Amino acid sequence: MNSNSKRIFGLDIMRTTAILMVLVAHTLWIFSNTNQNISLLFNLLGFWGVEIFFVLSGFLIGKILINLFCAEEISFNTVRHFLKRRWFRTLPNYYIILILNIALAFFLEQNFKNTWEYFFFLQNFAKTLPAFFPESWSLSVEEWAYILLPLSLLFAMKFFKINKQKTFIITVIILWLMFFLLKVRFNFYNNVLNLSQWNVSLKAVVIYRIDAILTGVIMAWLYVSCKKWLIKNGYLFASIGVAILIFLLVGVGYFKLLIENYPFFWNVLYLPLTSLGFVLFIPFLVNFNSNTNWFTNSITTISKISYSIYLLHYSIILQLVKYFFISKNIKEEIINAIIYLIITLFISYYWYKHIEKPLTELRDKF
Repeated sequence: MNSNSKRIFGLDIMRTTAILMVLVAHTLWIFSNTNQNISLLFNLLGFWGVEIFFVLSGFLIGKILINLFCAEEISFNTVRHFLKRRWFRTLPNYYIILILNIALAFFLEQNFKNTWEYFFFLQNFAKTLPAFFPESWSLSVEEWAYILLPLSLLFAMKFFKINKQKTFIITVIILWLMFFLLKVRFNFYNNVLNLSQWNVSLKAVVIYRIDAILTGVIMAWLYVSCKKWLIKNGYLFASIGVAILIFLLVGVGYFKLLIENYPFFWNVLYLPLTSLGFVLFIPFLVNFNSNTNWFTNSITTISKISYSIYLLHYSIILQLVKYFFISKNIKEEIINAIIYLIITLFISYYWYKHIEKPLTELRDKF
């Protein structure tokens, strides 16, 4: 990592890995006939990619909030400052892509409704994820976390006059438990019959997923509070993370933990275990440095443009590739998949450079 850079190369690796997993997973839509095991693997890649984004986002905003709430006099201006910077980073790009999605849906004569909900991130707040602009589900989770967490911290630090760092972690843990218990409630009142239903009615619903962001925030608190110990044991934590993910990848099938037979495991434990598995890589990766070369520069660049890639790649670019590039056989499908990946990276780079970055930089003028 360049000594003058504020970026942490290990976290760039994490972010780049996440977006490439999502991007490659969605090439599955191009192929008409795919082996079931390959389809499951690709779907898992996409799922894991988003889960990495959740814990990474929680870690990064957690560090910001700790600095804001533990180093300053707490006021609503603290929350306003945080939200202003986050919203300039996320909302302009999102709304432009949302409007493009609506226009494209008209062009392709697709059925869609209640698009107003997408402007307020309500499309999957407490209900099944709709089919329109489906990748937006994770953005709803993040935006609601951005609002809920600083407001909860403001309330806690105003009314509970104890050590700020203790108040911070107690508040975060209480919130985590609250969203964890919502999954327990879901398990009692809902009968999920298969993974497809679980995917849209639990995995992609805001009120059941904010704990994934909070898992990253807890890691941020540990990083700030006991940085040396955390980094010293980075290999150990990463090894535990690998063990958890191997269990979720192989062990679930080996022990035949099917959703219809073990709904509590899937509805309550599976997602928090996934978050835990990935967040345990952070202590190792935050201390992972590298010399600057074409490969590391490529990783950093993809990391920078990952948000633009995420917004553009599926409902916009992939839909248009499917519409204009008709595949008649496996050879043409492979060619179209390569075209899709190249176009996505190319457009996303220029979108980031000329739209996302200039809009984000406006936050310093207000």
